[in-house]
Amino acid sequence: MKNTSQVNPLENEAIYIFREVAAQFEKPVLLFSGGKDSITLVRLAQKAFYPAKIPFPLMHIDTGHNFPETIAFRDRLVNELGLELIVRHVQDAIDEGKVREESGKYASRNVLQTTTLLDAIEEFKFDACIGGARRDEEKARAKERIFSVRDDFGQWDEKNQRPELFDMLNGNIELGQNVRVFPISNWTELDVWSYIQREQIEIPSIYFAHTRATFLRDGLIWSAEDAVVYREEDEVVEERLVRFRTVGDMSCTAAVLSGATTISKVVEEIRASSISERGARIDDKRSEAAMEKRKQQGYF
Repeated sequence: MKNTSQVNPLENEAIYIFREVAAQFEKPVLLFSGGKDSITLVRLAQKAFYPAKIPFPLMHIDTGHNFPETIAFRDRLVNELGLELIVRHVQDAIDEGKVREESGKYASRNVLQTTTLLDAIEEFKFDACIGGARRDEEKARAKERIFSVRDDFGQWDEKNQRPELFDMLNGNIELGQNVRVFPISNWTELDVWSYIQREQIEIPSIYFAHTRATFLRDGLIWSAEDAVVYREEDEVVEERLVRFRTVGDMSCTAAVLSGATTISKVVEEIRASSISERGARIDDKRSEAAMEKRKQQGYF
């Protein structure tokens, strides 16, 4: 592991948060999507507890519509690090009639993850779920605390949150409640990429520029290389040089034109960009408050 003697306030804060989670909660879990933010969380957790292993499992809520490159990367990472991985599938909730699969042009399983996540929290009695949300991603996420309490239905009340004065993190919860924890809440997308560059952290290949069969819709670039993304017959498929800034559910995640084939080029590209990575997520465009409503219902 790389020398941590160089002072990095954001890294130090995240490590402090991880150690507070381990000290204050009985059954934490790290929510892992295989994206750059959760991969960064794994590296920070390694540093927080080195030379011991990360003392809690990773959990992935699999929509069944993930990028294959991300799933392959996830499995390889947990094997290499000897970590425990819990996977729960949205398809199971669909089969059990708990949620209904969407259909049509803007169908996505992204929002359906909430039911599977809440079921898994209940199944394993997790009291702290560590996530990779950042304040600059979306305005609803800027309202979160570092320790953000969810009630016994998994719901978030954005108007009734605890103060976090002088970096004092309060993990006291009532029976049935749990806490969402955001160690990189104060990071920006550029901070994450710069950290990945400095730490030489491996990430899935789809974050780098590659040639892909794509089509255009609503000003966004969609992958045409799978059956997950809905495509009209008259939507023309063309090969483009693209990469993905975020690797969520394929059905709602668009690519961006890019020639960035290395981390340093990605950092340069992010530094020059004036658009948030969530601009490539169609599920956030359903309404002005789409993310906030999902979070109130128990979303990540």
